[in-house]
Amino acid sequence: MRTTINIKDDTVKQVVMLTGAKNRSQAINQVLEEFVREKQKRNLLKLKGKLHLEDNWKALREMEKDEI
Repeated sequence: MRTTINIKDDTVKQVVMLTGAKNRSQAINQVLEEFVREKQKRNLLKLKGKLHLEDNWKALREMEKDEI
C-alpha cells in the first residue's frame, strides 16, 4: 500500500542504517513489523496471571485417539 507520510530524513537514514535494509521502504516495513510484534508480546504479558490453563493435554490426546 502506498502512503505519503512526513518523516525526518535523519530518522529514516538511521532506520535504514540500523536495520541494514536495502532501501527505505524495506527498512520502514521491518521497523513497523517489529513494533507490532513487540506490542503484541507486551499485551500477552499483561495477561500473565489472569488466565488459568489446565495441563490436560494427555487427556485431550486420548480423547482424540478415541474419536478415530
